[in-house]
Amino acid sequence: MNSTTPLAIGEQQHVRFAEGLGLDCGVTLAPVDIAYRTYGTLSEKRDNAILICHAFTGDQYVAEEHPLTGKPGWWSRMVGPGKPIDTNRFFVICSNVLGGCMGSTGPRSLRTDAEGDGAELWGTAFPPITIRDMVRAQHKLVHALGIEKLFAVIGGSMGGMQVLEWTVTYPQMMLAAMPIATSPFHSAQNIAFNEVGRQAIIADPDWRGGRYWADDVVPARGLAVARMMGHITYLSEEALTRKFGRRMRRGPVSGQGPEGPVSMFSDIFEVESYLRYQGSTFVRRFDANSYLTITRAMDWFDIAADHDGELTHAFAGTPVRFCVVSFSSDWLFPTSAARTLVRALNRAAANVSFVEIETDKGHDSFLLEEPDFDRTVRGFLCGVAEHAGLA
Repeated sequence: MNSTTPLAIGEQQHVRFAEGLGLDCGVTLAPVDIAYRTYGTLSEKRDNAILICHAFTGDQYVAEEHPLTGKPGWWSRMVGPGKPIDTNRFFVICSNVLGGCMGSTGPRSLRTDAEGDGAELWGTAFPPITIRDMVRAQHKLVHALGIEKLFAVIGGSMGGMQVLEWTVTYPQMMLAAMPIATSPFHSAQNIAFNEVGRQAIIADPDWRGGRYWADDVVPARGLAVARMMGHITYLSEEALTRKFGRRMRRGPVSGQGPEGPVSMFSDIFEVESYLRYQGSTFVRRFDANSYLTITRAMDWFDIAADHDGELTHAFAGTPVRFCVVSFSSDWLFPTSAARTLVRALNRAAANVSFVEIETDKGHDSFLLEEPDFDRTVRGFLCGVAEHAGLA
């Protein structure tokens, strides 16, 4: 297989770029592997491709059973035949981000030379990456697939950051962009949340200076705590109250629970049990060093930074049609951040529409059942397709 020829659709999809990728930190990372999945059929004109950018803990398995967890794809309710992102009409691509741990080059990858000779895992020696580096890797993949221009780039949360980076770095490469539940920069509050997660991992005795694999261990407790804390930010107070309230699993502190005497350290409340479950399942599919790498990339994200701090300048003259989506109960990436983005786009005379979805489900609303959101996605894509004359 040529070093830049993807495997055929239907196989485990993967491409290696032997020449590597120049990173923002000044390092050339080589070779670079990108794992991806595709859905639907690429048209003869190659004009119906949609790139989906996944969120922080997502991966390339958008619309199929996940090979590790056995669960449905993370956006299977949105992507598929007849769904808002209709694979009867569009060719959908999603890659595991650079720095990830599901097949793309990241801290869990072997450090290999151009001939493919392996040494040891990258681990904490993996170079620091940015959201722009992730997008550069996706750009190489899109070209390897023979696509000169994307119909749209879509993503939520960290995926929305990638969408915005696409529109700034490669504005001529797409007709439309849909940044969802995101922001043009990572806030101080979100950087703080990420740092708590990183410190939980580093404080785990099994962290072993980031070389945990050498002793065949993982910092499971620290990674689980990081996931638990992060997961809280994805929900809203209303969603937690509706799901769990103050319901107890084991009864009052002073009495007996159904499983025997109650300990102060037991998961007494149902919400505690839920968070522990989220943490324990996460450590089975995610690498701790990838967690550190990707959260730091998010923290560095600031679209205006390379434009003298002027967000409007980043979008000057953009030909891209935008649809910006926020959710009313999202306090991780609040509507105020979306409005900041929309104002900058309006000042840049961009073609932009903005929708705030009323919901009490929090940041994760874009992954959950929200009919108004479904209608927004379908309507925007259909409108762009009609404008572009896409059959």
